Amino acid sequence: MAEILIVEDESGINELIRRTLTMTGHHCLQAYTGREGVQLAQDNGCRIDLVLLDINLPDMDGFQVIKEMRDLPVIYVTARDQVPDRVRGLNSGAEDYIVKPFAMEELIARVQVVLRRFHKEEKLFYLKDLQVNLEEHVVYRRGKEVVLTNREFRLLQALIVNKNIALSRSQLLDLAWGMDYFGDDRTVDVHIQRIRRKLGLEQQIKTIFKYGYRLEV
Repeated sequence: MAEILIVEDESGINELIRRTLTMTGHHCLQAYTGREGVQLAQDNGCRIDLVLLDINLPDMDGFQVIKEMRDLPVIYVTARDQVPDRVRGLNSGAEDYIVKPFAMEELIARVQVVLRRFHKEEKLFYLKDLQVNLEEHVVYRRGKEVVLTNREFRLLQALIVNKNIALSRSQLLDLAWGMDYFGDDRTVDVHIQRIRRKLGLEQQIKTIFKYGYRLEV
């Protein structure tokens, strides 16, 4: 679990991000102005793992805020999509730059990349009688190793990282097979059935009718 500070003045977006990240296992602090975000960072800097920072804030812009964040990892989440803004954002020290509107799955993936970069991501995942080592790509059930193919593990990993969030078959293909895969998305169904059977996750991996799957935790 990571501690993530959200600095976003639009309350609806702020809350949506918080709920999504909370569902995937993180804890969030919320700020609605730049000054409030800076204060929270100063008060909690030693335990904040990542900051999601808007640029267009009512009192000071994100480029000013990042200077006072005490070298915390920052991802800009903003509607400013011009190349000069992107360049300025990355040159200011941000780890990434996400343009609104965005898919929550993309946000989660980018958050995981930054957390991994700073060794803050979840390495061990527990569910029922399973232990999944996401770093070593090993799964144990009741203390015994279960052999998964590389594709099966990547699919399981995608479900774990996005736990409690419905993923479409095409999204799972992108995450587990890569964006250059052009095969039938029904291959996801075959691999899901194998994972359910091998790991006893028939009840936890839910089928979303005519859409995809969700790992319920």
